[in-house]
Amino acid sequence: MSAQNITVIGLQWGDEGKGKIVDLLARNCRYVVRYCGGANAGHTVTVAGERYPLHLIPSGILHKGVHNIVANGVAFDPVIALKEIDTLRERGVTINAENLSISSSANVVMPYHKLADRLSEQSLGSGKIGTTALGIGPCYSDKAVRTLAIRVADLLAPETLKEKIARIVEIKSKIFKSVFGYDEPIDAEGIWWEYCDYGKRLSEMITDTGAILRSAWQKGERICFEGGQGSMLDIDHGTFPYVTSSSVTACGVPAGAGVPPKAVGRVIGVIKAYTSRVGAGPFPTEQDNQIGQYLREHGKEYGTTTGRPRRCGWFDAVAVKYAADLSCVDELALTLLDVLGGLETIKICTEYRFDDDKAVQHLSIPMRMPSAKCVYEELPGWDERIEDVRSFSDLPANARAYVQRIEELIGKPVGLISIGPQREQVIKHNTGLDDIVV
Repeated sequence: MSAQNITVIGLQWGDEGKGKIVDLLARNCRYVVRYCGGANAGHTVTVAGERYPLHLIPSGILHKGVHNIVANGVAFDPVIALKEIDTLRERGVTINAENLSISSSANVVMPYHKLADRLSEQSLGSGKIGTTALGIGPCYSDKAVRTLAIRVADLLAPETLKEKIARIVEIKSKIFKSVFGYDEPIDAEGIWWEYCDYGKRLSEMITDTGAILRSAWQKGERICFEGGQGSMLDIDHGTFPYVTSSSVTACGVPAGAGVPPKAVGRVIGVIKAYTSRVGAGPFPTEQDNQIGQYLREHGKEYGTTTGRPRRCGWFDAVAVKYAADLSCVDELALTLLDVLGGLETIKICTEYRFDDDKAVQHLSIPMRMPSAKCVYEELPGWDERIEDVRSFSDLPANARAYVQRIEELIGKPVGLISIGPQREQVIKHNTGLDDIVV
């Protein structure tokens, strides 16, 4: 009988701790697949006190026997990918064509994409979106335009690449000058040489990853699909326009990885015990006060990709319930529960209220967030340290009650509880994955 596939997604605004959960699950998987987003995703895995920040390389890379795949739905930045590969190799991690494959159909982030990101944000002034300025949005935009896109396969065809870059740079230069007043020359020849070199360095890893994954699924080999960002940043279902540029929910797996919908498997939604957000956009439970600062400092809430301090607030059960239902989540993985230790009272947002007193419809939650007023439920906190706890029954009574209340509000079991950054700092609770070893 084939093992059930697993899809790991974030149910908030990203930074939920997906990297740690994927690393935990990867030991029982043959493949780990990044299917969306780009280097704007920052997943962190901590092993034996060593911290490994990952941006494009899947979080299964630290396990032997796991084949990691960067799929076609990713905005692939070869500059960042190669830097990441080199850094991992320097730290003793083996990376080659046997354990890392890159889709030939993935779209490439180019230098002019990053320039476009910066120019666009500057032009928006106080209305800027808060992008990481890594060129992800402009890359996806060119993917939709089609005639302005560069795919990974193009890096292996120098003459074709040269023609495409020359034509695209000519168009981009006109756009930048007319829209932003930017008229500095873009070195098409230099970009071509640089990206030809990237193609050579990555050539052994570039392949048809969709074919690999469809074959693996048919053989019954377990695949773990690793989502980037969080559901409330989804291009279609998040807090638009303050979102990312790809489909980051479980709905994005088939198109982003090139597999049938049935291959999605068991969906695990990762949630923090509180909420954080980077950049602009609505955030109903934000605490711009001492509570927010407490959560930021105790949770080390600074962006893996940007280093920016994250906005922090109470757990939002309304938003998480919406995201969990959107992806038909089977179970939850609750992270950073230890951060709440020391708080006398902990709050959960259980309902939104509006001035018009109308009931909020489920699918209008992201749209109506800017005017939402939170209704909070207060629960008693705990002072005990829980970092060394390894069973649910050994957690403080108030911590157990907090977890159980989240299960009740979201209507899904909490399968795993993370109480620290280390691999072993996990409590196995109501999970349906019986073969998980923690």
